[in-house]
Amino acid sequence: MPKPIPAVEYLAEPEKHAPAAVCALFGDEPFLHRQSLICIRAAVFGSEEEDFSFTAFDGSDAAMRDVLDELATVAMFGGRRLVVVDEADPFVTRYRAELEDYVARPAPTGVLVLSLKSFPANTRLYKAVASSGLLIDCNAPPAARLARWLSAWAKKTHKIQLPQAAAEMLIEMIGPELGLLDQELAKLAVTAGDRKKVTPELIAQSVGGWRAKTTWEMIDAALDGDVRGAMVQLDRLLAAGENPIGLLAQISATLRRFAAATRLILQTEAAGRPVALRPALQQAGVRPFLLERAERRLRRLGRHRGSNLYRSLLSADLDLKGASPLPPRVVLERLIVRLAAPREAVAP
Repeated sequence: MPKPIPAVEYLAEPEKHAPAAVCALFGDEPFLHRQSLICIRAAVFGSEEEDFSFTAFDGSDAAMRDVLDELATVAMFGGRRLVVVDEADPFVTRYRAELEDYVARPAPTGVLVLSLKSFPANTRLYKAVASSGLLIDCNAPPAARLARWLSAWAKKTHKIQLPQAAAEMLIEMIGPELGLLDQELAKLAVTAGDRKKVTPELIAQSVGGWRAKTTWEMIDAALDGDVRGAMVQLDRLLAAGENPIGLLAQISATLRRFAAATRLILQTEAAGRPVALRPALQQAGVRPFLLERAERRLRRLGRHRGSNLYRSLLSADLDLKGASPLPPRVVLERLIVRLAAPREAVAP
């Protein structure tokens, strides 16, 4: 069975993947859904946009007969019709058998796009679309590849150079939200002007404004044990409309370095070698000018909390996404209190 095309690969060279009679976009990243649909629409209609040949349905209440009618209708000015079912998960649940039949015998002049959050690979419908249609995986790229993707996207879409260090810094400031990152790249393209190169210094001057500064101050206060100061900054960010999931992403970008450093320290101890905090922090990606403060904060954090940071961050992420009945603010407050509490064990 053919594998789905990762959306980041599809968007890099959409001309290599012509729209099929049935296309399925699935995954949790709205930005990749939007961009993939833009490319499919451009491929179907070419340079001339055909609004009369495009129809969009909401999957929560769309009827199969209406979708089929649109697909079977001859386009007013020739060419193909494009029919999109957005948020199509409930639509697929209601009409799975009918969709399986349609994939086997699609309308010759129509292109059906199903935009889904999930699309289990063990279903007959998935296998049918994978075999004869276009299947695009719109999940965000793994964290380890995100900076590389961002640099490539900046060059292709915004015509600017974004070195690896600058990409990593931008992700740390904004979080792994692709839509927000794309918006910042658009602004940076204007700021960079004729230079067409975005440096870490330019990002520090231009991106995030007081919100990025406030997020860093909140993290610093928590790691220094200043609960009140951290809560004040959290209150400012939430009052300004910051998304709690986005805030956690920015918090996680810093704390994952402490978690990685702790893991390296424990592995060094287990091997019977001398333990040194600074080299471990350097290997974990802490920038040289931050090493002194990071070393002090890791000592305060202690090996017990440091070794459990990955688990704490995962728990907070799941809670924010519905695993807990607690309000998002309380989830973040609880994480801050855990970070700011007195050291629970002797520092490594």
